[in-house]
Amino acid sequence: MEILAIEGGKPVREKLLPYGRQWVNDEDIDAVVKALKGDFLTTGPTITEFEADFAGKVNAKYAVAVSNGTAALHAACYAAGIKEGDEVITTPLTFAASANCILYQKATPVFADIDPKTYNIDINDLEKKITSKTKAIIPVDFTGQPVLLEDIMAIAKKHNLVVIEDAAHALGASYKNQKIGSIADMTEFSLHPVKHVTTGEGGIITTNSKELYDKLSLFRSHGITRDTNKMLSNEGPWYYEQLELGYNYRLTDIQAALGISQLKRLDSFVEKRKEIARQYNEAFEGCGELITPFQHRDCASSWHLYVLQLNLDLLRVGRREIFDALRAENIGVNVHYIPVYYLPYYQKLGYPRGLCSNAEALYERIITLPLYPQMSSTDANDVINAVVKVIKYYKK
Repeated sequence: MEILAIEGGKPVREKLLPYGRQWVNDEDIDAVVKALKGDFLTTGPTITEFEADFAGKVNAKYAVAVSNGTAALHAACYAAGIKEGDEVITTPLTFAASANCILYQKATPVFADIDPKTYNIDINDLEKKITSKTKAIIPVDFTGQPVLLEDIMAIAKKHNLVVIEDAAHALGASYKNQKIGSIADMTEFSLHPVKHVTTGEGGIITTNSKELYDKLSLFRSHGITRDTNKMLSNEGPWYYEQLELGYNYRLTDIQAALGISQLKRLDSFVEKRKEIARQYNEAFEGCGELITPFQHRDCASSWHLYVLQLNLDLLRVGRREIFDALRAENIGVNVHYIPVYYLPYYQKLGYPRGLCSNAEALYERIITLPLYPQMSSTDANDVINAVVKVIKYYKK
């Protein structure tokens, strides 16, 4: 890279610093070993314990653990009664699963643009996209900053819509001092290794509705029940009934044991993420070439991602050159996300470019910096030094 030659060819770091990483300690390992030595490896009592712990952590009445975050979104769409002919509104600035789950139910994703300040779904454009076919809204808490839930819930009530909050980024976040997971009709969380807590792979849905809880529980296990209160008949202790066409989306007790252990450290994980974000904000304040993440006064982010926006008017190059230069410094930057309807599959479905101008413009200018709890102050300083070095070189 030219920038390395200018600076003597020596990168800021010797080894790559990833943008995200799990933190598994000895207590986590001991919890998993204990589960492995127990009577249940698949779905057993540890799942129930994990669900209770998780629901309590976010102040929800119920939680249903499933095999991954995408399965959680799919289960929520099923429980919401989304079907062929329905429309569901979501944001394009998200991972594909936020829209794919709508397609799984043979419904149509409708993309509303983002607010250029928060990067979350724009309330005004959201309401403009509602039609007689609209059945639900899937707002995404992008980077960990909650959407404006009060406004979204009011719109949903006005139009009789279900709100499925995609909070894959937002475990530990809050909106107006209410914990995320306790407000929307259903809230989906991811338990992937780069998220706030992990079960390896995994997802979970929280709700305050017993009716939705029952539908979610049934859907994750083939649509089969052994609950005698729900069965049409009972031929004996071996007997079960399939009431709906569900999926095998179950989590294992092994994974749940890891989740229980990880949840104990959630608060410290979130605080460390906030600390690193503060470090970045302070370092980049006043740098005209960089736009730091705006935080709405009603929202307390749990900082899954730290997304920098580049002011390309003040730089000699585009995002790709900045990205490559930072990677050459061994800073594992990433980009979150490619607008969903840019993806070839969605292009084949007929979604044209130009649908959401704010999201498209932002995509060209964003870079995700490393952010995870096990990062040291030295790691964060390495990121800052690399960004400053690269921006200084490429500024006009």
